Order: sequence, then structure tokens, then C-alpha cells
Amino acid sequence: MSDLYEAPQTAQRLVVTAMGLIGTFSPQQREQAVIADFDDARRLDWDIIPKPDRTGIPLHDLDRHQRVLVWDMIRMTVPLRTFTKILGITQLEHVLRDYEGDFLGPALPSWRSSDSYYLTLFGRPGFEDTWTLRFLGHHVCVNVTVVDERWVAATPMALGAQPTEYDGVLKPLADDEGLGFDLLASLTDDQRATAVIHDVAPADFVTRQVPKIGAYEYPDHYDLGMPDYRIADADRAALTFRRDAPSGIASDDLTPDQQAGLLAIVDCYLDRLPPEAGERHRAAVREGGPIHFAWAGAQVRGEPHYFRVQTDRYLIEAVNAVGGGNHLHSVIRDLDNDFAAGILAEHAGTDTRWGRSHLVSRSVSSSVTGMMEG
Repeated sequence: MSDLYEAPQTAQRLVVTAMGLIGTFSPQQREQAVIADFDDARRLDWDIIPKPDRTGIPLHDLDRHQRVLVWDMIRMTVPLRTFTKILGITQLEHVLRDYEGDFLGPALPSWRSSDSYYLTLFGRPGFEDTWTLRFLGHHVCVNVTVVDERWVAATPMALGAQPTEYDGVLKPLADDEGLGFDLLASLTDDQRATAVIHDVAPADFVTRQVPKIGAYEYPDHYDLGMPDYRIADADRAALTFRRDAPSGIASDDLTPDQQAGLLAIVDCYLDRLPPEAGERHRAAVREGGPIHFAWAGAQVRGEPHYFRVQTDRYLIEAVNAVGGGNHLHSVIRDLDNDFAAGILAEHAGTDTRWGRSHLVSRSVSSSVTGMMEG
């Protein structure tokens, strides 16, 4: 499995940039931004809604040079097209200032700002070491784990957009949602009867924000902090995710043109992963088993709707339900390797080129370790 995630050039660029950024931090900034314990439970937090207890250092506490380095690390991690989506999402916060003035009142400047995004580094960003870069805030979670400066895992990668339907041109996730509508529109009545699994959309991701997706998952009754849109237990059961029994229509039951439309959705979301390994991820999907496409809720824009795509390895979810279908959340997850869990289990943080960590041979006497042959 690990060969799929090899991205040594990306890993090296990230580590030298992270080390350079840490070198500019004041003691207080370093305390905010760097959590030395890689296994800290907060590393598994990827929730993209506003929260009062964010970990890390916000952009508004960084100077101009430090901000450039943070954005450079994100640019190194994703293709340019996705990088511009992330930039656009952060700028939508200023659009929301117009939408939510009455709701947020005096708190508006604190809630809606393109600087309210938090950088956290978990572990030791160093040569041949294992660490995580997380850039997290409203509607953005860039979550990148570097293992031994060799492998890079970048899921869960969650992006959102609000509003999606408005009199403006800033619509960074138009394809991430629109390609689902395009495929739905191409289906025949019989195909659509299989693809549409329920007439009610979940409030948020069916798999929620769990660190590791289980054999099955139910959606919540409502999205945290937004109880106006609720679903019943019967809806939750109909929307269930089952890893061994994917819902919806299989790619084998689609025409070649429809299969191309389904792969366009997958490729759009795979574009959130490091480009150095992108072609390998795309090839793995095409060489794998059937891909399933499932839809729920309204089949027109501007009303609550949801779709998911499930492959052998990846799960894609896009939900636009709260706010009357004008508030999109989307995510790509790796069923076996979110937060690099699969790579870490396979290699246990040991550089397999030598069978042990180079850091050990540098710091422990040979009278204790012996030759330590490679």
C-alpha cells in the first residue's frame, strides 16, 4: 500500500519550509503552533465548522513573512487548481459578512475573517521524521502527514463553501458539486432509481467527523450548531454507509460516457492530494473494482441534496442541506489511510531503507547498538 503514497520531493519541501517557519517563531508562537506529541488526540480533529477551542496559531497572529511560508506549504501539498479553491474559500468569509450581520451582530468581525485559520504542527518536523501539518478553519481542513520524509498522506481533506447560490462569481467548489449534478442528469429513469437511495439528504457527512471510518456509519440527526434542518431515524437508516455493501449505482451499470462523468468526479476530489503521487492515485481507481455513485435528497439546485462516491479505497461525500441547500461541505477520505494510519501501521515510523530509524544511529553509542547494518 505504501508505494501509492510515496512523495519524497513533497515531503522534503514541506520539512525544510516547516523548519524555516519554526525558526521565525517567538517562544509564544512556537508554543501555540507546535505540539511535540505526534499522538496527541487533537491531531485527529478535522471539523471544519467554527469552534471555540481551535488548536494552533491563527494567521492573524503571524507576520507577513510567516503567512507566506504557511501558504507556501499548502501550495506544495495540493495542485494549483485546488490551492486556488482554498484561497477562494477563505475569501468567501467576507461574503458571509454581508449575509450574517444580523445573526452574528457585534461578533461578526471575530467569526468571519480570512485570517481565522489555524496552523498546527504535530510531532517533529525534521529530516527522516514523522509529523503532521494541519491548516484548519471554517470550511477548510488541509491535513497532511509526512512519514519518514518519504510518504505523504493528505486525508481527510475537507472543503466547504457558503454561499453556493448567490449573485457573485466566487464559487470555488462549483465543480466539486456540479459534476455530481451532471452525472445525475445523464442517468436514465431506471439508472436513477438505483442511484437515488433516499429522498431526504443528511444534514452533514454520513460518516460525520470520525477519525477512522468503521464498517458502517449513520449520519447525525442534525449538523452541530444548526438544528433547523433535522432528519429522522428512518432517514438515518436509509442513508447508512456500509463499506462492504456500497449504495447507489455501480460504474459497471453506466455507459462509457457516464463512466467518464463518474471518473471526472473522482479525479476532481483526487486533485486534493499531493500532485507528486496524483497519477498513481488515479491509476489505482481505474485498476480497482467498481465505483458506486449514490444520491439523496432533492435533484435540483437550491434544495437540500447529497451524493457520495465509493471506490475500493476512497470515499467522497458532498452535502448541501443546511441553509436551504446553499451551504456545501465536501470531503475525500481514505478508508485505510486517513491520518496515515495505514502507513504508520505498516512501517511503524521506521525508515525501511535501513530497517531502523537513522535518528537512532546518530544518537546512540555503537557500544549499545552494535554495527546496525543496513
